[in-house]
Amino acid sequence: MTKLITAQEKFWTSEFGRDYAQRNYRSSKELDAFYMENLGIPRSKINKDFLGKLKIGNILEVGCNAGNQLSMLQNQGFKNLYGIEIYDQAMELAKQTTKNLSIIQGSGFDMPFKNSCFDLVFTSGVLIHTNPKHLKKLMAEIYRTSKKYIWGVEYYHPKHISIDYRGNKNCLWKGDFAQMYLDFFSDLKLVKEKKYRYLKNDNMDSSFLLKK
Repeated sequence: MTKLITAQEKFWTSEFGRDYAQRNYRSSKELDAFYMENLGIPRSKINKDFLGKLKIGNILEVGCNAGNQLSMLQNQGFKNLYGIEIYDQAMELAKQTTKNLSIIQGSGFDMPFKNSCFDLVFTSGVLIHTNPKHLKKLMAEIYRTSKKYIWGVEYYHPKHISIDYRGNKNCLWKGDFAQMYLDFFSDLKLVKEKKYRYLKNDNMDSSFLLKK
């Protein structure tokens, strides 16, 4: 059993995490429709814009939940896809709904992979759920396991702020996560970043690609 390090990990492996996985499981078509409804752009287009021209041998998603993002990447032609997920029920759902993906249960704070093991390591809506006091540790593991690229799609705000999440405190933060990576690791360079404002509220997502 994976050792839980933070209060947020305990939260996501609770009944709330189970409900989240079941509520947010989407096929690639449904995921594109969700992004169109909320951001005015399909997720597959964001993927293509940031990864389409890269030469990538393998990819790891940290916090892959039910495997929505990995499944879409697979449908877009990417191969050698891996995921790590803290919550066993979300991992099992991913295994039931996907094929030919390597997904294991584990914590992003202590990943069982060698240094520079993956050409690209990414998160999608995971850094936002990491307490600021633990964020550098998670980013360090992502940095360690990446051979070349780090990619993120996360809530953006110029300041790192906590916001209420479905009535729960200390479970969701917005921030400039691309800049945090750059501040933590001096050899990283920003290749590309694009921000997407939500259509129905003032929230904003940032997709950013960093290179070692």
